[in-house]
Amino acid sequence: MNEQTLIRFENVTLGYEGMPVIEGLDFSIEKGQYLCVLGQNGSGKSTMMKSLLGFLSPMAGKIERAPYLKKNAIGYLPQQQPGQADFPASVKEVVLSGCQGKRRFMPFYTKADKALAEKNIELMKITHLKDRSFKELSGGQKQRALLARALCAAEDLILLDEPTAGLDPVVTEELYGLIDDLNKKEGMAVIMISHDPEKAMQYATHILHLGRRMLYFGATEEYDREAVLAKEREV
Repeated sequence: MNEQTLIRFENVTLGYEGMPVIEGLDFSIEKGQYLCVLGQNGSGKSTMMKSLLGFLSPMAGKIERAPYLKKNAIGYLPQQQPGQADFPASVKEVVLSGCQGKRRFMPFYTKADKALAEKNIELMKITHLKDRSFKELSGGQKQRALLARALCAAEDLILLDEPTAGLDPVVTEELYGLIDDLNKKEGMAVIMISHDPEKAMQYATHILHLGRRMLYFGATEEYDREAVLAKEREV
């Protein structure tokens, strides 16, 4: 891997209990890229995300990571869960909890942790909400807070699993704008699972389209969705 490569998949097969879910993953994630992952339900998107996080080892092939990019150095925003709605903490406390992976055995948050949390709260434009109870926030505000939390763990890379699911169009557009700013202005590499190909093609620099195999990986401007869908039907 070169110094710009964050993660490299080399002919990877992923699955569970000896049964493959997705085969033929062969691509690299570079610093500063914005990758959208497309594909039907069951195509292996979430399985691949688990492998990116280090929770699932390949059945075949190899996954390489930049030496400093350990599991606790990747920001992760999972799909919204019903239990998140009643989380009994302030926005500031929720965001700060994203620093836990970096604290190791330290019992208290450091000044640097608190400064990082404040920075990410400001990036997500929720400074006016930081002392509010998380459970009182709207869906879009919760996602901003959770994204700020994920950024506290991130070293060059953040993973997003359908971050706009269930949000109205205005809030969805706002969140996409914030993620785009993270990529373009802050230099954060983004990997997003999405069911919105139009938004993916509007914002992403690269597309990964999965079927039972990797059907396409490359620059967004070279992605021929109709051709890839036809290929998907043949697989």
